Amino acid sequence: MITIIDYGVGNINAFVNVYKRVNISTKIARTAADLDGAKKIILPGVGHFDHAMSELIKSGMREKLDELVMVKKIPVIGICVGMQMMAHSSDEGILGGLGWIDASVKKFDETKIKQVTRLPHMGWNDVYPVISNPLFEGLEKDALFYFLHSYYFECNNSGDVLAISEYGGEFACAAHHENVYGIQFHPEKSHHYGETLLHNFAKL
Repeated sequence: MITIIDYGVGNINAFVNVYKRVNISTKIARTAADLDGAKKIILPGVGHFDHAMSELIKSGMREKLDELVMVKKIPVIGICVGMQMMAHSSDEGILGGLGWIDASVKKFDETKIKQVTRLPHMGWNDVYPVISNPLFEGLEKDALFYFLHSYYFECNNSGDVLAISEYGGEFACAAHHENVYGIQFHPEKSHHYGETLLHNFAKL
């Protein structure tokens, strides 16, 4: 059972549909009570950092999530802005993040980007795991994922970097600390590569 956090930010149905295809049941959590018994958690997110944090706080799930993730060590994966929310802070806003990974979120330096349209970083890009991890099982070579973002996740500890991609230089597109995973790309939009990754998360 995968519990998907619905706080009004993110395409929840896309994740439900992916897991239906691999015969894994899901539950949508909209309140703290819905999180009871959660075994694995997906925290999606799109849009502005402060808006996403504000909506999560308004949902009443923040405190319960902290308990599940930081105390009970339930596996969780944050996706796109959901990953960025796991940091301490973001250049995009003034609110504090969840602080589940020792990191901060930075804006891409547009002067280093060669593309005519510099931001956002949008489209398909290679992802290179830098350490062996079950999340990327079967995806170690030639895996392409869909990105849409203008800010990137900067880990303070290099050992927390799980995979890198390149856009005006290398950046961490996946991070991992204990039971906490974050990915900047959108697996729900990345066809069979994304389906494989989400299936791998379910098997952790």
